[in-house]
Amino acid sequence: MTGQFNLGSVVFRMFLSIMCSGVLGLERENKNRPAGFRTYMLVSLGACITMLLGQYEFYCISGLTSLDVSRFGAQVINGIGFLGAGSIIVTAHQEVKGLTTAAGLWASACMGLAIGAGNYMCALIGFGLIIICFRLLPYIERHLMSNSKNMNVFLEFDELTHIHPILTLIKEQNIQIYEVEIMSEKGMPADYPAAIFSLRLDRKQNHAPIIAFLSDLEYVLRIEEI
Repeated sequence: MTGQFNLGSVVFRMFLSIMCSGVLGLERENKNRPAGFRTYMLVSLGACITMLLGQYEFYCISGLTSLDVSRFGAQVINGIGFLGAGSIIVTAHQEVKGLTTAAGLWASACMGLAIGAGNYMCALIGFGLIIICFRLLPYIERHLMSNSKNMNVFLEFDELTHIHPILTLIKEQNIQIYEVEIMSEKGMPADYPAAIFSLRLDRKQNHAPIIAFLSDLEYVLRIEEI
């Protein structure tokens, strides 16, 4: 099928690219991610058109000069980095968001290149694996994280002096504290002091009871596991 290059083949490739990427974009948009339905469709369609353009030029001047068709696809892979970087942000809690969206955009562009080249088997297998990464792996990731013995907790409290009794209470629970990062003023989302506690639990401890214990402290205003 990679050797076919006619109107029907071109239309099919372009529609297949926007259909597959549209499904990926809807999944991201349902989770309120920066890049959604239209962004994924345009990225994949643009990559598909680029690959079609490379094949078109190759067929038009075949035998007249040595043309490297792959250079078009290479430019897509390089250029998508700028779009992906725009979807990555660092929150006030020093947490990086948008990496999965950026990686999804890059994978969508690669899928579009494969479709544009007529390699439908590679594109559809890649599409299925991307869907698995978006839909199935988050459940596995959450399960692994909830059972991990390392956890990072963001705490917001009344006064900075309350950090000492919090440390004492955490140690009384046989929890190891290996790092405490006090948030600077430029990183503060509110008017109250805050800190990120990096904790190490023992084998019998779980995340949920620790979060519940800390949230019950009267001087803790807000708590979030990051």
